[in-house]
Amino acid sequence: MIKRLLAGLAAALFAAAAAAQDYPTHTISIVVPFAAGGPTDTVTRLVAQSMTKTLGQTVIVENVAGAGGTIGVEKVAKAKPDGYTLLLMHIGISTSPSLYRNLRYDPVKDLDPIGLVTDVPMTLIGKKDFPPKDMKELITYVKANKDKVTYANAGVGAASHLCGMLLLTAIGTDVTTVPYKGTGPAMTDLIGGQVALSFDTNVAALPMLRAGHVKALAVTSARRSPSLPQVPTVAEAGYPGFEMLPWITIVAPRGLPPAVQKALGKALADTLADAAIRADLEKAGVDVSYEPGSFYDARVAKELPLLRAYVHKANIPLE
Repeated sequence: MIKRLLAGLAAALFAAAAAAQDYPTHTISIVVPFAAGGPTDTVTRLVAQSMTKTLGQTVIVENVAGAGGTIGVEKVAKAKPDGYTLLLMHIGISTSPSLYRNLRYDPVKDLDPIGLVTDVPMTLIGKKDFPPKDMKELITYVKANKDKVTYANAGVGAASHLCGMLLLTAIGTDVTTVPYKGTGPAMTDLIGGQVALSFDTNVAALPMLRAGHVKALAVTSARRSPSLPQVPTVAEAGYPGFEMLPWITIVAPRGLPPAVQKALGKALADTLADAAIRADLEKAGVDVSYEPGSFYDARVAKELPLLRAYVHKANIPLE
């Protein structure tokens, strides 16, 4: 009986190893835990298109929206670790444990990193007829008109929410905050003039800025963004140390066979080294900053306590 069990186990391990060596043999799905059309979705579709060529199998994008991205993340965290279900997610992986009481996955223990795609600065944008032209004018205006200024965010715990709360805390004032279910609806109302201000990623902001639908007031990176070199940082406006730099990464369920993880890591590295893909991403507002998967565990472990402090400082209630 024991011999049969051992033989069965050996056969299963051999089959798994053989499957890993042959990887990939069929379609790969990259889950985006947000609705189609947002900045994360845009980045994923560009990356998936290139990885399809690199891996020799179709890479599709699957949108699984809801609960601030946690539904899609949980789906991947609980999936079979065979390399056919991946996740492209931003810094929300680190913020979610600070925002949800009953999160059903651990961002470190349940996910295997493939690689970092980019660090994405956020841009503070205003409706096109908003009187302030820069951060210094904005601060004066908001303090004098705080009851008249409305600020849109993409939902509780979203990067736009955190950025907005931290900025308002830094300048020592408050405005009327309007939460939306995603960046798309928030941007629509900003363009329409229903709200005055919002933070969004360069991916979402650039097309609207180029079209003249909104104005840029500041970026949240420590240095000016190559995508918007003319726009000053929040730190330049007199708040040194202010930085919020959401990142985008690809991960998989924890337990990937080493050969599969290596194949995916190489495919992502090759994709982000491709000049045409980099140009497409940069045109979309992404400043490509590839790092191998080894960055993930250390960065998340470092950021978890910092983001808990941000959430506490911004007085964001737990869901």
